[in-house]
Amino acid sequence: MATIAEVEALALDLPEKQRALLAAHLLDSLPSILEDEDEGVAEAIRRDAELDADPSRGISLEELDRKIAARRR
Repeated sequence: MATIAEVEALALDLPEKQRALLAAHLLDSLPSILEDEDEGVAEAIRRDAELDADPSRGISLEELDRKIAARRR
């Protein structure tokens, strides 16, 4: 049986499109990490409901970009 290092070396020799397809197949073969008890998912659902109830709470992509740029300074 091939070791992970051997498989990785072979995979890295593949053309980009084939590596991407292989990566997608490997990711699809794994169980989902998003579960109901995942606090991150619950937070996202809560925030989505808040935006549905009051769309003015959201910000534009441009404003988000400005805030991110400001934090980097």
